[in-house]
Amino acid sequence: MTRNRRIAVWTLIIGATVIAFVATLTVWVQRQVLDNNTWTTTSRQLIEDPQVQQSLSVYLVNQLYANVDVAAALRQRLPPSLDSLAAPISAALREPAANTVALALTRPRIQNLWVQATSTAHQRLVNVLRNETGEGIDTGNGVVTVQLGTLLKRMADELGLPASVAEKVPEDAGTIVIMRSSSLKGAQDAVQGIDVLSRWLLILVLGMYAAAGYIARGERRIAIRRIGWSLVGVGIALLVARKLIGNYVINSLTDPPYRGLGHHVWAIGTAILGEIGWATVLYGLLLVGSMVLAGGTRYARATRRTIAPVLIDHQPVAWGAAGGVLLLLLLWGGTHALRTWWGVVLFAILIAAGLAALRRQVLEEREEPTPRPGTDSTDFDGRKLALR
Repeated sequence: MTRNRRIAVWTLIIGATVIAFVATLTVWVQRQVLDNNTWTTTSRQLIEDPQVQQSLSVYLVNQLYANVDVAAALRQRLPPSLDSLAAPISAALREPAANTVALALTRPRIQNLWVQATSTAHQRLVNVLRNETGEGIDTGNGVVTVQLGTLLKRMADELGLPASVAEKVPEDAGTIVIMRSSSLKGAQDAVQGIDVLSRWLLILVLGMYAAAGYIARGERRIAIRRIGWSLVGVGIALLVARKLIGNYVINSLTDPPYRGLGHHVWAIGTAILGEIGWATVLYGLLLVGSMVLAGGTRYARATRRTIAPVLIDHQPVAWGAAGGVLLLLLLWGGTHALRTWWGVVLFAILIAAGLAALRRQVLEEREEPTPRPGTDSTDFDGRKLALR
């Protein structure tokens, strides 16, 4: 390639790699933070986690004690001669009550209350951020909360408190404010930007990589291999960013006793980001491996000679094997692309194109003349390259 074309190829690859990192972050926000179905699934995973159950049980018991006079409720059930023991018993029951609530949180019916509360709050938050209206949505003040009052009343019943006590639990008890009007405008602008960027940045990245491969005539295989390594770099950067951002956020927002739980919750809440990172690494390695197989090394040539009879003389077997690979990928479904129709179509096209290109290369190599005995193979390969 000429110097200008080489500079253009490098510029396109580096620029696309930087944009790819940003694009994958916007895709993660779109899929995990702004998608209610994914959020609901994540909420269920959280409430099924023992550490989360234990921490939530402590919070609910604290809220119950803060909103209900537990000592008075016990006094109603104790004989008049033991009224003075109500307060000490109430204090002594605090820790066992938390253990009882933690056990109750393992039951599907109780877990559904948590999932419903968090899912409803998330849907309201997304509607507010996208400036949409609906039932229970007030975009005027921009306050979104998680309402755990129903769950709190159910916990009072699980602890054996009288029904009259549960009825006294205020409607706003256990309310967690997750956004106020002061941050509404900036959050709405950010979501609008993510909605736009997540749609077009990936298309831009693919276009830039395709342009780099097109311009790199004469060194196309090398350019595509570099694109593969750049994807590996993007995936590793995402995994490192997930780790570093998680450490910063947890250390900044949580107290030391709760940092272990915070990291655990972060790992569950950012699972899709980790999936995107590993998927990007996998796609990059597959691209690099394909270019190595098509390369001029001794091992690559030997591999092509080994599979040449299948590719040329037994095409149905080759295409059947390619279909089997695609089927195995679909059954595995390890990445999001393999769970969508467009991803399946894209993989099918790439596998078919790769097999066709490999078959064409094997055919060309089979038709090449072989050196005469006593001819230096290095000189022969040099003359063959000059003829091409």
